[in-house]
Amino acid sequence: MENITFHDHKPAALSLYDAVVDGLSREDKSIPPKFFYDKHGSELFDKICEQPEYYLPDVERRMLSQLAEEIAELTGRGRVVIEPGAGSASKVRLLLDALRPGAFVPMDISFDYLKSSAMSLAREYPWLPIHAACVDFTHSLPVPKETPKGPRLLFFPGSSLGNFDRNEAGEFLHMVHDVLGDDGMLLIGVDTKKSEVILNAAYNDAAGLTADFNLNLLRRLQRELDADIDPNIFEHKAFYNVKEGRIEMHLISTRQQTLRINGYHFEFEEDESLHTENSYKYAPMEFIDLASESGFNEVRHWVDENGLFAIYLLAVINA
Repeated sequence: MENITFHDHKPAALSLYDAVVDGLSREDKSIPPKFFYDKHGSELFDKICEQPEYYLPDVERRMLSQLAEEIAELTGRGRVVIEPGAGSASKVRLLLDALRPGAFVPMDISFDYLKSSAMSLAREYPWLPIHAACVDFTHSLPVPKETPKGPRLLFFPGSSLGNFDRNEAGEFLHMVHDVLGDDGMLLIGVDTKKSEVILNAAYNDAAGLTADFNLNLLRRLQRELDADIDPNIFEHKAFYNVKEGRIEMHLISTRQQTLRINGYHFEFEEDESLHTENSYKYAPMEFIDLASESGFNEVRHWVDENGLFAIYLLAVINA
């Protein structure tokens, strides 16, 4: 295909092995959530997004569909659109006809999944130059040199910002600010604070897909690191921590056991947790204040009629 290029920017920070050894060596064991997204994990997440309890994708898609023309009027057409964590690129499709980007730069941590989704997008939009980059966006946002010049719009849907703690979220927004440069804009979806009942149901779907997604992390350790571990003696646990304003996801050891990886031995007590993800929620003014501290002005924001989700359009404060 003439309208697509691929770029592999995997940094050393992407090492699953190093992250697992470091995270399991801590008193409070944890593994960063970016390691959920091997090819199978990415496919499971797409299925989670179809579950009735997981309100976020449907609400955000409906909002983007309704707002596409308004967003395009505010941003102008022809921008270079960059999407970290693009996955299947399903949401950007809702905007492409309105935005008519000069180029699209999907970024994802799974190269296989990135390649598949980018090629599908290239077939659907033959007029759109695509420069796909395998990137760990938690550390850097390298834009391929083939990307044309011009004002940039970074699209960050799905409330992925919630995976960062408050300080990390600010650091990420500062990094986005620097990548966008003068006249850059950020279109970002952010989950709102709401009923514990709604939030807890969203991360404990009846079909068990979120549990499978969580447990797939352990299966990945088996596949890629030859870890001696039995995922069947761990259980998925997810709950809303009201005080911290976040959903927490854990894998709970159902009995005392030892996890072995390449000569390392990690002891788990019965009921001990392996912390796999946080998902912070923001009231609108909380997020607007955070964005302002990171060098952005609010252009406009929208909240759905039920207060479930918010979309923000921000502009870089030029030097």
